[in-house]
Amino acid sequence: MSIKITDKAHCCGCEACAQICVHNAISMEEDNEGFRYPVTDSTLCVGCGLCEHVCQYNEMPPMHTNEKYVFGGYHADHEVRFQSTSGGAFSAIADSFCDENYVIFGAEARGMDVLHSFIEDKTELYKFRKSKYSQSVIGESYKQAKSFLKEGKKVLFSGTPCQIAALRCYLGKTSQDNLLTVEVVCEGVPSPLYVRKWDQHLRKCHGCGIASIDYRYTGKAFMQKGKWDFQQVRVEYQGTKKPLIKDRWFNPFWSIWLNHLMSRPSCYECMFTTAERGADISLGDLWGVHLYCPELYGGNGGSSLIVCNTVKGRSVVEKAQQIMYGHELAFEEALRYQSPMRKRISKNPNRKRFMEDLQSDMTYGSINKKWAKKPSIKLLWQKYVWGNRQKVFFWNIRNRNK
Repeated sequence: MSIKITDKAHCCGCEACAQICVHNAISMEEDNEGFRYPVTDSTLCVGCGLCEHVCQYNEMPPMHTNEKYVFGGYHADHEVRFQSTSGGAFSAIADSFCDENYVIFGAEARGMDVLHSFIEDKTELYKFRKSKYSQSVIGESYKQAKSFLKEGKKVLFSGTPCQIAALRCYLGKTSQDNLLTVEVVCEGVPSPLYVRKWDQHLRKCHGCGIASIDYRYTGKAFMQKGKWDFQQVRVEYQGTKKPLIKDRWFNPFWSIWLNHLMSRPSCYECMFTTAERGADISLGDLWGVHLYCPELYGGNGGSSLIVCNTVKGRSVVEKAQQIMYGHELAFEEALRYQSPMRKRISKNPNRKRFMEDLQSDMTYGSINKKWAKKPSIKLLWQKYVWGNRQKVFFWNIRNRNK
């Protein structure tokens, strides 16, 4: 028997089946929407069934359901916090777990592509910082992680929830005593076709394409460096042209993605949108910080939510607190503001029409004009006039006068 995808909603593209095949009979190939799926070469397949056995849709590894330990806060090193998407929690966790003889796996942006890779020196952690908003190509990461574990090394493996589940399926009975899994709270992965069309547009207009994208850039927003509420999209061009910097709410990517028009089919039926998690640690932005824990707002520099799902995860995070500012939070309260941990994204009824336009000869500008929505006055007011920072400011005034 070999892996067969009869329903694309039941394949998250984790690549475990391709890596488990010792005969190299399975390759990952893009479909017309740009998402990667396994394809079997029948001339190489021996019908061993390993690919089906390792598929999380056939045999999901057990989820962690014990009482959670939740911590909110941010890295004490301002520069680490500035270089991170939110509060720098991943760096603090890596520093605390990886003392010696370690390997760290994560998603690394290389141009428009995102690839999973590993480092053996924490000074290279910068490669894994920042949100990528693209499904990473796993390559041989599961196979490499297994090899390192057998050598007795500590392995920190970070990825999306489905990638963590795939790793656990792949490892099987391999000892995981030295493994720490860290998942990012995910809200679905978009089609890479959109960014490619964006690249084509820039090449036509400026003669050079995209070298890199920082989807949540905080370097120069309203003349303020490192402000979490003023994140922008920053595109580095190939060559010497100055980078393109645009407010995130005026970037059509955000409108189209947040309206769930171009997510992978499996994301609409995600199996990981519950309080029960598969990783030792779950990481996300500390959404709602200005409402239930404004003392962790930290001057609008970004703050992280850390959910420990295992004893191992909690022990690492408790050690990481030595280089972080923050405190324990109630899980139920934090969960209120983390919709990806409570419910699946809804499938936009116009998704099929949008994807047809994306695959057609329609230009980048025409697609955005048809499908992207401009930010409402209400949104702009909430973000830039009466935003989180004002609410936190008055909260501080009120508490100071008590």
